[in-house]
Amino acid sequence: MNVLSRSLCSLYLLAGVILLPSLNVQAESLLLEAESFDNHGGWGLDTQFIEIMGSPYLLAHGLGRPVEDAATKVQIPVSGTYQVYVRTKDWVAQWKAKGEPPGQFQVLVNGKPLATTFGTTGAEWNWQNGGKVELAAGEMDLRLHDLTGFDGRCDAIWLTNDLSAKPPEESAQLSSWRKKQLGLPEAPEEMGPFDLVVIGGGYSGLGSAIAAARMGIKVALIQNRPVLGGNGSSEIRVWAQGLVRRGEYPHIGEIIDEITDHATKSPGTYEEFGDEKKLAVVQAEPNISLFLNHHAFKVDKDGKKITAVYAFDTRTSAVRRFSAPLFSDCTGHGTIGYLADADYDIFDGVRMGMSNMWAWEETDAPQAFPQTPWALELNMADFPYPRDFHGQWFWESGFEKDSINDLEKIRDWNLRAVYGAWNAMKNKDGAADHRNARLTWLAYIGGPRESRRLMGDVILTEEDIVSKKQFPDGMVPSTWSIDLHYPKRQYMQKYPDNPFISVAEHGEGVDKRYGYPVPYRCFYSRNLDNLFMAGRCISVTHEALGTVRVMRTCGMMGEVVGKAASVCIKHGCTPREVYESYLEQLKELARLPGVTRRDDVDGPFYVRDGDETPESNSPYVNAKSLDGIVIDDKQAKLTGTWAAGTGLKPFIEESYLYGRGGSAVFPFEVKESGRYDVRFAMGKHENRATNVPVTVVHANGEEKIVINQQETGPIKPCFLSLGTFQFEAGQKYEVKVDASNVNGNCHLDAVWLAPVK
Repeated sequence: MNVLSRSLCSLYLLAGVILLPSLNVQAESLLLEAESFDNHGGWGLDTQFIEIMGSPYLLAHGLGRPVEDAATKVQIPVSGTYQVYVRTKDWVAQWKAKGEPPGQFQVLVNGKPLATTFGTTGAEWNWQNGGKVELAAGEMDLRLHDLTGFDGRCDAIWLTNDLSAKPPEESAQLSSWRKKQLGLPEAPEEMGPFDLVVIGGGYSGLGSAIAAARMGIKVALIQNRPVLGGNGSSEIRVWAQGLVRRGEYPHIGEIIDEITDHATKSPGTYEEFGDEKKLAVVQAEPNISLFLNHHAFKVDKDGKKITAVYAFDTRTSAVRRFSAPLFSDCTGHGTIGYLADADYDIFDGVRMGMSNMWAWEETDAPQAFPQTPWALELNMADFPYPRDFHGQWFWESGFEKDSINDLEKIRDWNLRAVYGAWNAMKNKDGAADHRNARLTWLAYIGGPRESRRLMGDVILTEEDIVSKKQFPDGMVPSTWSIDLHYPKRQYMQKYPDNPFISVAEHGEGVDKRYGYPVPYRCFYSRNLDNLFMAGRCISVTHEALGTVRVMRTCGMMGEVVGKAASVCIKHGCTPREVYESYLEQLKELARLPGVTRRDDVDGPFYVRDGDETPESNSPYVNAKSLDGIVIDDKQAKLTGTWAAGTGLKPFIEESYLYGRGGSAVFPFEVKESGRYDVRFAMGKHENRATNVPVTVVHANGEEKIVINQQETGPIKPCFLSLGTFQFEAGQKYEVKVDASNVNGNCHLDAVWLAPVK
């Protein structure tokens, strides 16, 4: 990032209506930040590009249908003639697009539009001259009136009766000008005290905050959007991928299962992404102070330590200072690390881009859609048909663009691509088949995949993962393949310099049953003593990012970070010293169920009344997550022919077996003498046998049970009890299955001996 961009990261970006006396006592000026309007109407608050353009702004994202007015009341101090300036842009001008600008809007003063139509000039953000208006002293009604529904945008409005005055255009000057004109107190509001400040409310931030809070430390969770979940929120709708509860620490991921979505498609519906559920889980934690709609933009440091993070309220512009001994960067872009001069890297090559997914529906009546000459010129053959009424993850661009400074341009190119495709479907060669089709949703908040990666004591590589290199602090199971995205050649012909459709290339070498255990040392900065990181900004190479970047995996990173932060607070140590001196304590915390909590770092562990471990959404069940002894079908002694399957879910470990005409013996020993409930895994299906004989060999003899495998196992996740029996330590026992004369397929998956307490 260049010097100018760095200065923009440190803006005091403040909203409100401010009276500004000039040297001439007769002169009055009013600065109105659009985000501070009393009622946003149908305009959305866009906070994605603050580091680039200097402010949040309002966006008229109506999918071609004008949105409801944004409105506010303004007190005019002195009657007279006022010059009006509006900070906006013609968002397609940078590409010299055809036709009328799409983002046109009016400013209404007491119900009457100014003569100027805004959003029509300037390829970059600028103060568009709105002309002069006569205003009477007293209350004035001010509105933003959208004309197109195609993403008009307004940052701020400035009115002045000094008709020779002009607002500054240069970013550096604009920063200082805003601060002076908005007249906020010099000192920010001090927040806290906190033990850990988590910046970013996606899956990694949620995992960090919830895990830390349950381990007894005070947490501030800062999120610059109105909802939690990041890419997994209703705003972006990327379904959660990556398996949880894997490997040596099968309880890691249980917290993420509490907040994860269960969408069946990506993008799914608003309801499927459960914004309210995520919020409720966070608000139920007394140790978490949640700050939605707060954008972190500045840090204080003392040597190699961050001492505070500053954030401003994107609606009211109040600046708050958050101090703590520990910080966790879960921003995705590594923003806090960058501001604090952490070591970081950005891949110099074809990076994974940003998606803006979309959805449509077929109605019972004809639906019009405006012509979009300013969008990408597409025909039906130029893009993949959006089957199942979804434009999916592969609507992606920005592969060779600046993944930080070009983000707004990348998002806007994505919008042009979708509108161009929809224009082809409605108004060009797809019109006959889509007469009744209607565009219902298009994400204006982008889903980025790759930008900065903050460097830790270990930089995980593809070779580490493929060779299964074992680190002593390997803790977070990554089960996603090494999945890197590239432009899809089939759709590059028209726009080879800026393609908008991607293809995923999946590498081999990741064990999807247990996952590759990502080391803890990837989760803290190597040159800042108190900065954790979780999510896609952790310490990995570009290639290794392909497997760790999916949301559930990022959330588990957060869980480990939250638990490590509690170790730091308990012992007054740094994240690095957790590895050097207290790694076994961290591992002990990682082995606790996710619902376990304590009131402070020295308090006893307990489970709150009503808290339950959520049912896993994964088809795989880790045998280590079951209390007792589990004998998997891989350990059974078989006769006959058996086929492996994964279609009946859930199942234990990698797969199950099914067949008839043979037999299976599940051998075992117990380490402690006692009574055990012997359970047999079931796989309900209409082709399963109803008369499977199963014999349990136990300390007092044998018992034969005939089971119906067309029934569901009542014991979660998929088991049926065969009975409770005595077993002696050091003796050999077995469970035998005879499938030689059954009336359907026999299902073999696992035997589970649960100790009777």
